[in-house]
Amino acid sequence: MADIGFIGASGMMGHGMARNLQARGHTLRLTLRQRREPVADLLAAGAVEAASPAELARACEVVFLCVTGSPEVEAVLGGADGVLAGARPGLVVVDCSTSEPASTARLREQAAAAGVVLVDAPLGRSPVQAEAGMLNVMVGAEPEVFARIEPLLRCFAENVFHVGGPGAGHTVKLLNNFIAQAICNATAEALGVAARAGLDPKKLIEVISGGPVNCGLIQMMAPALDGRLDGLKFSLDNARKDVRYYGHLAEGLGVPAWIGQAVHQSLVQACVLGYGDRFVPSLIEAQEQLNGVALVPRPTPSTPT
Repeated sequence: MADIGFIGASGMMGHGMARNLQARGHTLRLTLRQRREPVADLLAAGAVEAASPAELARACEVVFLCVTGSPEVEAVLGGADGVLAGARPGLVVVDCSTSEPASTARLREQAAAAGVVLVDAPLGRSPVQAEAGMLNVMVGAEPEVFARIEPLLRCFAENVFHVGGPGAGHTVKLLNNFIAQAICNATAEALGVAARAGLDPKKLIEVISGGPVNCGLIQMMAPALDGRLDGLKFSLDNARKDVRYYGHLAEGLGVPAWIGQAVHQSLVQACVLGYGDRFVPSLIEAQEQLNGVALVPRPTPSTPT
């Protein structure tokens, strides 16, 4: 059993990950945000609160991060109260956030100077699967480091992919999320065009479902046509951030990314229209607003008696 630190356990993905690590007998230490309610069950089960990331690092063998993106990772690792300030040589930090590879590379050098190994291990799937211990994890690490952390990752993951050396995990995750968002944005746009053309959008989904275009993401978007907008529990703000990171990656490599830029601008547009804090299927709501069509059924207001 290991002494595990976890930063981000109050998040939708982090809670399930931390709970599964704890359930398998690992000692769990947490840093908490202002709200304690999301991790009340972890504390009740014996998790220990740490006053700062530095204090957390002093007591742990492995620290997991599951925060929004690179700015948050940089904040919890650096500074007088950051993980690196309290880390002992030999500590392994596993960044499960979706971060920019260039930022991760800089942080990996800083960590190495303190005798710390920084591993990129971003996630796939949803909060439901995090709670069930069935996430996908894409790991960028040297083979010996991967061998050390793989048993911990399997506490909350069904599939653990060792995709390459340091940095490969975050690169694969950005490629994966770009493709996913291209599908989701194309689906929402097509449904908007279908409605403007006078078609029943459900007929389009019916045709897609019976052919090679069909995929899980389209089926996660489709329930919006029945008024259910939570088929894909990932916020549009985070989707926009991830595709922006993908664009930075391509630009840094000198690679054209025309489709990536179009997908990013579609996400920016949806966020500007006010849907940023909603889940990805709300791309369909944005199409309603843009095209003056009705796609998502809504309750009819009751008439006062």
